[in-house]
Amino acid sequence: MVGVLTLKSSASPFPYAALTIATYTQQAEVNFDESASGVSLDINGSQITSEEEIVRALAKAGGLLMTVQRWTQAFFILAKTLPTVTSFPDLVAALDSLDDHLAFRTFLVGHDLTAADIIVWGALKGSIKLVGLLKNNKHVHLNRWYVHIESLESTQLALASLIEAKSNKARSNKTAASFTLGLPNAKEGQVVTRFPPEPSGYLHIGHAKAAMLNQYFAKMYKGKLLIRFDDTNPTKERTEFEETILEDLALLDVHGDAVSHTSDYFDQLYELAIRVIKERKAYADDTEQIEMRKQRWDGIASRHREDSVEDNLKHFAEMKEGTEEGLRWCVRAKMSVDDPNKALRDPVIYRCNVLPHHRTGTKWKIYPTYDFACPIVDSLEGVTHALRTNEYRDRNPQYYWMIEALQLRPVFIWDFSRLNFIYTLLSKRKLHWFVDQKLVSGWDDPRFPTVRGIRRRGLTVEALRQYMLAQGPSQAIVSLEWDTLWTLNKKVIDPVAPRFWAIAKQNMVPVTITGGPVQPEVKILPKHKKNPDIGEKKTVFSSNILVEQEDAISFDDQEEVTLMDWGNAIVRSKTTDASGKITAIAMDLNLEGDFRKTKKKITWLASPVEALVETTLLDYDYLITKKKLEEDDDVKDFVTPVSEFREEAFADANVRDVKKGDIIQFERKGYYIFDGVTSSGKYEFICIPDGRAASIASKAAAPGTPAEVAKPIDKASVPQSSDIPVVTKMYKVDKIYGADDVVPTSETKMYKVQNVYEP
Repeated sequence: MVGVLTLKSSASPFPYAALTIATYTQQAEVNFDESASGVSLDINGSQITSEEEIVRALAKAGGLLMTVQRWTQAFFILAKTLPTVTSFPDLVAALDSLDDHLAFRTFLVGHDLTAADIIVWGALKGSIKLVGLLKNNKHVHLNRWYVHIESLESTQLALASLIEAKSNKARSNKTAASFTLGLPNAKEGQVVTRFPPEPSGYLHIGHAKAAMLNQYFAKMYKGKLLIRFDDTNPTKERTEFEETILEDLALLDVHGDAVSHTSDYFDQLYELAIRVIKERKAYADDTEQIEMRKQRWDGIASRHREDSVEDNLKHFAEMKEGTEEGLRWCVRAKMSVDDPNKALRDPVIYRCNVLPHHRTGTKWKIYPTYDFACPIVDSLEGVTHALRTNEYRDRNPQYYWMIEALQLRPVFIWDFSRLNFIYTLLSKRKLHWFVDQKLVSGWDDPRFPTVRGIRRRGLTVEALRQYMLAQGPSQAIVSLEWDTLWTLNKKVIDPVAPRFWAIAKQNMVPVTITGGPVQPEVKILPKHKKNPDIGEKKTVFSSNILVEQEDAISFDDQEEVTLMDWGNAIVRSKTTDASGKITAIAMDLNLEGDFRKTKKKITWLASPVEALVETTLLDYDYLITKKKLEEDDDVKDFVTPVSEFREEAFADANVRDVKKGDIIQFERKGYYIFDGVTSSGKYEFICIPDGRAASIASKAAAPGTPAEVAKPIDKASVPQSSDIPVVTKMYKVDKIYGADDVVPTSETKMYKVQNVYEP
């Protein structure tokens, strides 16, 4: 009798063994129920709720229980124990034992697959730590067995059913449900989305949202994503921009199923333009641009609106040839003269441009507008759902008019809010200005919101994807803070960023350690204390070390501090110069000291500096000083005076192993991305914001900038509380102490000391 296995896809830990054996033996139907409290098997009139007993019951029904019960029982006990083991050495020991056992065996018990194999495989599969350890390839026999069990057709079917259940669950949760509601008539395997960038510049974070959402829906419905270049304006477009856009999409981990161009359809678009003219749904117009704009605004019809089809075709032919007469004309769709939605007031659908096209050369002198070409090519290419920002919402009826007028296959529009951030420019024209004025290093400058810029700043694709999906289908047009995005990014990079040290060069302080090693010693330490898989680094210990001035000046005499990765030391003496800066420190090593009792844990580097790596630490401010520029604001008036900050430092020699684009953490400083080595041999690291207020706040008005350093306060200019006018019905009363300041006096036996702030 076939039973029913009920479980939920979000169960943690997930009962992989129960699902796998049900699929393998075909002795139970699998029912994913997200409201279920746990795993259960209804079979032969009884219900079993323990995964171990479920596996036994299905194994018995499917003939997978071995006669050697002693061995099978031992592996069931192991499978039950593995998820509870937290100690790293204990986990490794368990894997070592299994690896040894499988050295000369294909399966755990006997010569065929048994319940023992499935229960242990399920325990390993359900533990991220154990799967991670297996990927180190240090347990070759166990790994071979694990991969074999997972590659079985029944196991693959089980895992596929889980993925499908999770996908269905995703569609039913709050965010994804709203997404799904925004895709009318979406059918699994039939959804086709498209991302249609214009090849006239670099992609920015706003484009990233559109690209990622299109890919998200295509994958959710097991459909296709098309990348189409909207190349209908030869004035702006170049082949190199197509290449950079594809590179930018690759940086975002967005990959289309096909790449096309609107120019591939110029012949069809031309024929359709002829057709709408013949059907009196479009006409040629030579109204001057300024006058046309005024007429559309005022709801006034063009004098050519009712011209004959013959005249319209004649003018369109002149346009096609690019003659002097043809250059005066354009073609407009005959939608409406005075529709309240001004986007429907006879928009232009074809115009002349005699410049050579980067793909078609001089073949064409006329080009369709985006509003004409987009719905047509969407329909021709099989797009089912067109995702657009809601700034196009007024033009959505225009999109549908084109489809209906030409009797093309309909396409559904799903719109979402455009992404805007505070202190951030997304206007291509304004970004161009910064490049032209050489206020930035290029389109990949870390201060730029381009895909290249934010990736160079250290933003990960995973964080960006999580952020975009978390936005959901919000229609609100607001300027977002950067903090949430950078906080997500920190969660992604923190578990995998190797830890190194860097000491600021300026006024760094040499420290002599009494009790330190006579000769420098090298010890191997983990790059990440919580993640040994990241690897190891070499740390040099010496009796002469370097610390930062900021740390040195904070030390009290005889204070015990902790030298990170070494132990405690006691500050015995400090030497200062005339300005009060610390120039040298003497410490006694106290390795018996308790680091939990010290207030200061400091980074340090062993001297001499010749063994260290010269490094530049870069940090950036926003490019503009105003959170949101208005339409009439001139960007020149809001440029941040200084937006790049460079700090020279020494880093430990381990950073020589990092590659460009690697993300690390300089402990006690922050996260950094390696930007490369300069011609002078310096290693440059760019600071990655971590979402905390200090790392994302505009530095333009921060204390300590040149405009605000050491400004004395004029006390006379500061209004006193009594000077502030107050509207009141109370009558005025003279001050009881008079107009002069009151100086309190008191009797004391202490000797008098002059105020240090008085001249």
